[in-house]
Amino acid sequence: MKKPFELHADYQPESFEFNKAGKKQVEKLVALYPKGKQQSAVMPLLDLAQRQVAEEGAKASPPYGGWIPRAAMDHIAEILDMPEIKVYEVASFYSMYNMAPVGKYLVQLCTTTPCWLCGSDDIVKACTDHLGIGMNETTKDGLFTLMEVECLGACVNAPMVQINDDYYEDLTADSMKELLDVLAEGLKPKIGSQKGRKSSMAITGPTSLEKEAKKAGVV
Repeated sequence: MKKPFELHADYQPESFEFNKAGKKQVEKLVALYPKGKQQSAVMPLLDLAQRQVAEEGAKASPPYGGWIPRAAMDHIAEILDMPEIKVYEVASFYSMYNMAPVGKYLVQLCTTTPCWLCGSDDIVKACTDHLGIGMNETTKDGLFTLMEVECLGACVNAPMVQINDDYYEDLTADSMKELLDVLAEGLKPKIGSQKGRKSSMAITGPTSLEKEAKKAGVV
């Protein structure tokens, strides 16, 4: 089960600190903003914290994915000299930030109209049946969390899912199960279209600027 967001939950660590590489990145990110406007760096610092947690989680047993502990938000508030509640507000507003532990692979399933018309229900069923969990739940081995999301902007290649940072498009129930199996083995599946199409062109090939497409080597 995906853990609910609770500031004082047992899963919340007592402390958080950016690692050596993270500290250098923090300095670079904060320096991008004018003096007195450093609070504008809150979003990239939240993302940086989430990615550091993901790196640590990938080595843990059982593994876990990227999320932002309360201690990390408090640390960011201290760095940027802003009220802690302001950091909580930003982190809880944007769906890109996970406020509670998730699986190593966060499978975000788009079920908005274009994907639905192209069979997203089949993709959802393939995931829930294959993994034995429902939406907003995590497998017992810590590998997968399923989450339903709104449009991810890859409508022309629907149905699709986002897994961590990568898009997987032109899915079928069978290809979705294959993706999950490959990830479970610790391997990296092919991102993008699972039918071999280039970018968003027709599956049969380019219908305009065909000569230019051939010159560019995309057909």
